[in-house]
Amino acid sequence: MNVQPRLNLPKAAPQAARALYTAEQAIRTSPLDPTIRELVKLRASQINHCVHCVDLHTHEALELGETPNRIYQLVAWRESALFTPVERAALEYTEAATTLSPHGVSDEIWAGVRNVMTDEELGALVVQVALINAFNRFGAPLQMPAKIRAT
Repeated sequence: MNVQPRLNLPKAAPQAARALYTAEQAIRTSPLDPTIRELVKLRASQINHCVHCVDLHTHEALELGETPNRIYQLVAWRESALFTPVERAALEYTEAATTLSPHGVSDEIWAGVRNVMTDEELGALVVQVALINAFNRFGAPLQMPAKIRAT
């Protein structure tokens, strides 16, 4: 396995990379619950097989107080009793927006998040999911490694 990415994107495309990181910082100041923010980033990253982002967002979620059990069960959140209705709606939307079908996100899934979030929260969720998918779409192809951590 590579320990260096195929390309240093911030060096190769500094303005574009900086714009993505600026958008990420804007979401961090939005009304989107930080727990939901990290859960959706982690779930999209699992779907997209971006090891760098899975590692990063697992650790960020833990630092924000997320429990290991919820992280372990995130991949099977539908079968888990550990997630709230708002989290479930956000995860459902995340999966639908990450694996877009030919018809996009269904009205049923949209109604699910629409019914439990304010416009501002929902707007932040839409941007967050799009943004983590963008990060995954360069992290996975560039083979960005997970951070080496002391055990």
